[in-house]
Amino acid sequence: MVLSGINLGSNLGNEIWHSGTVAAAKQAVLLGVRAAAFSLDADSGEADFDRTLGYVDEVIQLLRREETHRLVNVNFPENPVGVRWTHQSVRSYGGKVVEGQDPAGRKHYWFAAVPLKNPDEGSDRWAVARGLVSITPLRLDLTDEAALHSALALPKWMSPQTSSQLCYMSQRHLLPGQSQ
Repeated sequence: MVLSGINLGSNLGNEIWHSGTVAAAKQAVLLGVRAAAFSLDADSGEADFDRTLGYVDEVIQLLRREETHRLVNVNFPENPVGVRWTHQSVRSYGGKVVEGQDPAGRKHYWFAAVPLKNPDEGSDRWAVARGLVSITPLRLDLTDEAALHSALALPKWMSPQTSSQLCYMSQRHLLPGQSQ
């Protein structure tokens, strides 16, 4: 099993889309190895890993027993009081882009996001807000199955000629050395 992290900062809800910690765990699964992404939601900026150490061990032991879960995202609150299986919180955000400068003097931009509503019960955000370690099973296939099913039920609108034109167009956009 690959353990990615412990990342200093949360990877809750929509944050997993941009997470290098989760990406490393996903790569392990793509290579056929079970993986977990670990993150510590440390609002104070200073991580006290001693408070989470017992829960890290508990989660690892739990994952070793539960071999059906190939990829999980684990978030530890600063002061854990328990463990909870959760779902990913997906909700709307408001925010702004904040311009900054890196140590080399180059501009960079941060998206400062603020959730627009309270987390839904049973979600990763909800659990961590209550001091619970959140364990969220993830999957690599992000296909919206219901939307795909609806799309496949639509009338066939592409003629063989249109279909071959689309294939030709997509081949023109391949990178050098890339094949379809």
